[in-house]
Amino acid sequence: MSPLLFVEQSLNGLQFGVMLFMMAAGMTLMLGIMNLVNLAYGSLYMLGAYFAVTIQWWSGSFLLAAAGSLLATAAVGVLMEMSTFRHLYVRSYLDQVLCTIGLNMFLNELVRVIWGSRPLNMKLPSALAGTVALLPGLSYPILRLAIIAVGVVIAAALYALIAHTKVGIHIRAGASNRPMAAVMGINIKALFTFIFALGAALAGLAGIMAGPLLSVGINMGDSILVLTLVVIVIGGIGSVRGALIAAILVGFIDTWARMLLPSALGDTGIYLLMAGVLYLKPRGLFPETT
Repeated sequence: MSPLLFVEQSLNGLQFGVMLFMMAAGMTLMLGIMNLVNLAYGSLYMLGAYFAVTIQWWSGSFLLAAAGSLLATAAVGVLMEMSTFRHLYVRSYLDQVLCTIGLNMFLNELVRVIWGSRPLNMKLPSALAGTVALLPGLSYPILRLAIIAVGVVIAAALYALIAHTKVGIHIRAGASNRPMAAVMGINIKALFTFIFALGAALAGLAGIMAGPLLSVGINMGDSILVLTLVVIVIGGIGSVRGALIAAILVGFIDTWARMLLPSALGDTGIYLLMAGVLYLKPRGLFPETT
């Protein structure tokens, strides 16, 4: 294998891992703090992509489309939390699974009614459309490098939010002991709404980034949801740090497995990794909420 091919595929794995981290970070906070199983989370990824491509059609601006899509996806998340999920926190996991599966099916069909069943394409601005020479003989898409950069910024921002802000203190308190946090004056309802809006925005951001790489279509959130759950299980429920490390591992292993193994075995690498981690550490790599 040539060194250039190694570098290129490693960057592809990193870029894929960064996108998985944006999905997993929001969902692991929901699981770890809100104790909520949300199998409709992939729909927010899908809606983020559809909102972005629609706003781009109207405005012609990629940046405006990205900003508008983030706000719209966060607003949908708040609406979902206040109308549906707020009533599920005290219900069993089975109730949560059944409700969110139904909500996912509803949103998929709603997208079909509004946008139709044909895949849509999102245009890139000229600044992100080309390639850049990283090494002699190796040109790499600027878009993929931008996704990696955004992922690094998001990871740093989440760390700063959770570790160094008052909101982060409330998040950690709510994760450690929800009744005691409420007694100490923390507004648990408002905190949960904020976490859900944040998770929805992260899922929407991942969908915005996937839009130019993939076609925007119905059910696009279902496959990414499976990988997101794998990342959360490997990293540890409730751990943003674990989600970051697990997402990078899954991104690398999935990319290299699809390249080196026969097509029938290309999907098995990440599940073998998950099985190995669960055998050694049943609660994941970093089971604490961080």
